[in-house]
Order: sequence, then structure tokens, then C-alpha cells
Amino acid sequence: MIGEMDTRFAKFVRDFPGRLAMPLCAYSGLAITGESVEDIVSVPGSQFKAVMALQDRYRTPVLVTAIDTTVEAEAYGAEVRFSARERPSLVDRIVSGPADLASLADPVPGDARTRVPLETAWRLTAEVGESVPVLGAMLGPFTLATHLAGLKETLAATAADPDMVESLLDTVTGFLCRYALEFRETGAWGIIVAEGAAGRLSPEDLARFSTPFVKRIIKAIEAPEFAVVLHNCRASNAHLDAILESGAGVYHLGAHVDLAAALGRLTPETVLIGNLDAIKLFQKGTPQSVGEAARALLEATRPYPNFAVSSGCEIPPGAPLANLNGFFRAVAEFNKAA
Repeated sequence: MIGEMDTRFAKFVRDFPGRLAMPLCAYSGLAITGESVEDIVSVPGSQFKAVMALQDRYRTPVLVTAIDTTVEAEAYGAEVRFSARERPSLVDRIVSGPADLASLADPVPGDARTRVPLETAWRLTAEVGESVPVLGAMLGPFTLATHLAGLKETLAATAADPDMVESLLDTVTGFLCRYALEFRETGAWGIIVAEGAAGRLSPEDLARFSTPFVKRIIKAIEAPEFAVVLHNCRASNAHLDAILESGAGVYHLGAHVDLAAALGRLTPETVLIGNLDAIKLFQKGTPQSVGEAARALLEATRPYPNFAVSSGCEIPPGAPLANLNGFFRAVAEFNKAA
């Protein structure tokens, strides 16, 4: 299955000489800049410096803003807990029923800390020009809904009160469309839509509570020069049909997916990215174990030019840079031998 539009980012991946490496690793730049996690999620200059520090060190072919899963919920009024070393977290849900949904704020892109990834994308595109892809990052609709209404509560409500869930999804999708359009204005090549919470749904429920709303975003913002990269770090191969129904041209999937099997089901134009385990390998592994896993994945996907190798999810703050070294070394050796 192919997306409805072939974008310049999808073409960039397919035409890249050798295998393109695109780990989601913005927080790893803090090990180079010496700043805190709170800095990178609160100060555009800090996030810009972290991403550029990684580009200087590894010559990363794609620049990606940090995935901060609290930004959009904070714009709706959710309280956020910050830490110097850990990614921010939400204090509590703010939607517990129809009354809360009716009084929910109507945020504007740029409100609160949504300005941080937007300004970071502006700075990155100004720094590297049009020849280097820059991707923004934001939450997907179902994931944002769970952050506003609680994960367990939203999952339960898909059965107990599906109409309320769909109303919440309709509301947040409108905001996410506007937010993604602001990323497009920065000159970025695309947006990563992080929809990991949808991987906790059954394939049938994912097709109802995620896919139609992601499809709305894609239809609203995708253009030849701007790709939607649908990211689901919790999905399995069982979810693949429902995920592909969104119509994106680029997918970024996590460690639970057999990527070689998934690639065998795609047309050559549809790009797939993933999926080395961000926790087991990049955070808790060794340079040797990361390198071995990367080489095994590269070999398994060798026949497919429509593949880019990445972490399956955002690499957590504090993950050893040595493990990232092992990853890039393995990719460089694979490309040199190819």
C-alpha cells in the first residue's frame, strides 16, 4: 500500500546513497552541550544546539526536533512536572467526562511550550538550508487524547463511551492540523506524528479511534514538499493493515514489528523507518550489542531501498553516547561494504 502522495522526504530516503540512518536522538545531544532536559524542552536555543551538536558529531543526514509528549497537553492547560534529567511528565488528566470536554481550551499553535519545537524547526531550517531534511515532531490524535483524559481511562472509554472518545479525538485533531501547518511554514520537510498509545488498542479499535483522525491530518497538511511520518512505537505486525489505512507515505515503527515482513507488504514507494529498541539497546545495551543488532537489521532489510534504520522510539535522556557511536559505526561499515 502506498500513501496518496509521494513526498520529497520519501524520495530522499529511497534515493539516499547507502542506508540512511535516522535515530530519534535529540536528547542525546545534551551529553555534548551539557544542558539539562528541562532546558531542551523549554528553550528553543537549547534544543537547536542539542540537535546541531549531534549533526556536527555524526553528520546526521536528517535533523529531528525532540519528541516531548507533554507539549500539546500543556497547551490545553495540563500541568507538567519537569526534571533536569528525565523527560517531563503530566501531573494529572484534565478531561474526565463530557463537561470537561465542553469546557476544554482551544489552544493556538505557539501557545505555552508548543513554541519550542516550532522555533527549533525554524532555526534548524535557517541553519542547514533546503538540502538537509528537517522534521518536526508532535503527538498523534489518540495519544494526545490519552494525555488529556488518562491512558487507562481512555482505553476503557473506547468500549464504555466511544462517542465521548470520538468527540475528544475530533477536537484535538483540529488543533493538531493547525499545529502541523505551522511546522510546514518553517520550511521543514515533514512532521513525525507520534501515535504510540494507539498501539495499545486492538487492530480493530486502532482502525476506529486512530486511523480516521490521522488521515484527517494527512489530508490537511501533506504536500509534495511536506511529508507526514506516522510513528507508532507500540504497534505490532497485527496492527499494520489498520496503520497503513491512514494513507501516509512514510511510517516509523517500533521494536515490536518485524520490519522485513512489513516491508514485503509495501509498494517500493512507501518508506518504512525503524526499529532498534530505544531502551534495551540504546539506553541499557552496549556499543557491541547495539552494533550487532543494527547489523542484523541492516542485513534483514538489505533488499529494500525504501527503508531507513532508526531507533524504534525516542532515545531517552542519559543513554550512553557510546551506544549511539556503535549504531553509527555499524551503519557506516554496512554502507562502505555495500
